[in-house]
Parts: sequence; C-alpha cells; structure tokens
Amino acid sequence: MPGPSDIANDVRDRMSGLTADDELMDLCRVAVFGHPRFFSLGTAECLEFAKKVFSCLRCDLELLQELVDDDGISEIMVNGYDSVFIEKNGHLEKSDVCLDSKEQLVAVIQRLAAKVGREINDLNPIVDARLSDGSRINAVNDNIAIGGPILTIRKFGKTKMTMDELIERGDISVDAAEFLRASVEAGCNIFVSGGTSSGKTSFLNILSDCIPPGERIIVIEDSAELQIRNHENMIRMESKSSNSQGKGAVAIRDLIKTSLRMRPDRIIVGEVRGDEVIDMLAAMSTGHDGSLSTGHANSPSGMLGRLETLHIAGSGFPLSAVRNQIADAIDLIVQLKRFPDGHRRVMEICEVCGVEDGEIELNTLFERIKGETLSRTDSPVRGKCLIKGL
Repeated sequence: MPGPSDIANDVRDRMSGLTADDELMDLCRVAVFGHPRFFSLGTAECLEFAKKVFSCLRCDLELLQELVDDDGISEIMVNGYDSVFIEKNGHLEKSDVCLDSKEQLVAVIQRLAAKVGREINDLNPIVDARLSDGSRINAVNDNIAIGGPILTIRKFGKTKMTMDELIERGDISVDAAEFLRASVEAGCNIFVSGGTSSGKTSFLNILSDCIPPGERIIVIEDSAELQIRNHENMIRMESKSSNSQGKGAVAIRDLIKTSLRMRPDRIIVGEVRGDEVIDMLAAMSTGHDGSLSTGHANSPSGMLGRLETLHIAGSGFPLSAVRNQIADAIDLIVQLKRFPDGHRRVMEICEVCGVEDGEIELNTLFERIKGETLSRTDSPVRGKCLIKGL
C-alpha cells in the first residue's frame, strides 16, 4: 500500500499555485478515496490517511506533526525513519507514527534547519535549533549517525508550571518553596543543577516568577526556551552558530559581556556549559545580585566541580582562585532529579558558605532522603544568605 508521502506527491502534481488549506484537504481526500488501493478501507480510515497526506504537504515535520500536536508528549526521538520513540506523560514508548523513507526524514531535517538559518550536511553534521513554538531540536547527519539521520525534539508545555503546582505534585515542600521565593526576592544568586531532562529549564521559569516587578532582566540562552513572563523591562538574546564559511558566530560568552553594558539588575543564563562560566561568575560577583542559571550535574558538589573544571579550562586560573570566585558568586544550588514516574523533584537546596581549608563549603538546608518529602535540615543559614536576610 502506498505511504502518505507517495499520495502527497500525486496531490502535489494537481495543486495549482498557492492552494488554500481547505482546498488542499479536499484534494487529499479525493486522492485517497479515489485510489484503488484504499477501496477496502473504511471511511474513517481513509479520512485519517488523508490528514497524514495533508501533513506531508503543509507541515515542516510532515507525519511527525501529530506527535508535536499531542500535549501529552514531551519528547520525540526519531532513531530512524521507521523507528520513532516518544516520552508521553513521563514514560518512554515506541510510537506507531513513522516516516516513509530515509529521504523523507532527511528532507524534514533540512527543512527545519533552513527555517532557522542553519544547514546540515557532511561538513556541518550537527544542528541545534529552536522551532517557532519554542520546541528544541537536535539533528545529526547520516555521515556520523550509523543507520541514518537522527532527529530529537524536546517540547515545552504551552502552559507554564507554577510553584504551587509543584507543591501539589509533591515535587517540592511548602517550606522549601517559600524559602526559594524569599531567596529570589532577596537577590540570591542561584544555580539549578540536575541531569538531562530533570526539569532545570522549567524550574528556572518558576524561579523567575519570584523576581520583583520593575527590575531589568537580561535573558541569555543557547536556544530560546525560557518562558519568562510578567516582566516588562526584559531583553532576550540567543547565541548564533557560524555560517557555512565559519563566520558570524556569537557565543554565550559574547552575550554575557555585552549584557553588562545594558544596565541589568539580573542576568539569567539558560545553561552554563563552557567558558562563559568565567563571565557569568564575574557578573554574579560584581553587583548583579539575583542572577540565575543552570548546569548539568548529579549533585551540588558535582555542580561545583563542573564549574571549576569549565573555569580552569577557559581561564587557566589556579584552582584556589577559581574556588574563591565560585564561592563569592553563588549563594544557593538547587538540585533536581527525574524519577521513573516522570516527576522532576527537588532533591536538595544547598547554601554555598565560602572556602574552608581550600575546599568550597556547602551547607545543606533542605534534603529529600529515600524519596520522602523534601525537609528542612537542622543546619541554619550561615553564609551570604544570612546577610541577605534569610
């Protein structure tokens, strides 16, 4: 039986100029109902097939569009044109949706890359980009992906989650939520740490809700994902990759440097993963209190170790100087973890208290032990957070 893309090619030959959507849908129905291979199908099946043909003609993602339109799906993983996995309601499963051919998958990837001014080929085999709806895509060309090109789409909810919803879900306790609200209002510099897909971006969104109105915010990201709202005095900037001639790149570090000349009250960096850590920490230490960022790590101490490594690799400074700068810049680290049931929960809230005997000292204020409720420890606030009134 022909696939949706095969019928789409037939319909494309009959299209005259810019056919309106309703007219194109009619052409798709006529093509399906009139094809002898579909005479044995029922009306409902033919109508559903016609929708897939329409998607092939009108949607950049073609048949994958129905997965993007499903609000329950948070991630789409195309391992090959005929192997698509999804994360739906927190669980991984294989999807019945697939593309008709490798060529169709290549066309989808190239179309997505072209819409954001990128290209993917043997010389530029990896593309990270953002769709118009805010979803993030990563594509890998088949010259480095064994078995064919790969496409991964990370979707973001249309509605922004709130701190109250996290409390209802048991992902954070009331005490911890109130502490973090007060910390943001007081201007604490906070790093959100966690593994891949642990909810760092979503949690950064939630923390941004606690920023008092009237402050000037500069948001810097690799791919724009944050949904910061209710702040009129806000600027958003996004890094840019180089073109095919190797020119035009604008790094996160460049954006942080220029943001310091924009009179920011707070700087929010979506994720620190390179030598931009040098400028981010410098900004946090030089009057831009209340700045926020995220990073990949499995524990607060692991986050500190990662920041040290990134800083030393970029600056060449001695470890002792780097540790002093980190301790001076960061007030709190919030550790997140993704659970098998799909929940992203706060595991720890640690205070950075300074450097003691050459080591950065962490003070655990809230902790979740063995999956229980996030609870306040017996340790009182005693670092810069105490000075800021917490």
